[in-house]
Amino acid sequence: MEARAIHKYARISPRKVKIVMDLIRNQDAEKAMAILKFTPKSACEYLEKLLHSAMANAEMKNMDMARLYVAECLVCPGPILKRIRPKDHGRAHRILKRTSHMTIVLKEREI
Repeated sequence: MEARAIHKYARISPRKVKIVMDLIRNQDAEKAMAILKFTPKSACEYLEKLLHSAMANAEMKNMDMARLYVAECLVCPGPILKRIRPKDHGRAHRILKRTSHMTIVLKEREI
């Protein structure tokens, strides 16, 4: 049995999210929440809410909250918002505002 939470179209680069996801992969759910709370990265704000949602989903499925761990966490690139920045001599440079699709899967640890 597993509990899953997905956040799509988050306005943060997948590269930044992957750094934090590597920290919480295969950790207990409570320990992962503590890691996210005290890590000074911008992706932690998104992932903390996502982990909280996955834990709530697990509670609705009557899973044992003490044995939950982060079984899978992955990030995929979403659509890219393309913007133009004016430069010298009438030129224009493109700015890519990247988005992410994040998924966290919680499972019960075997005793």
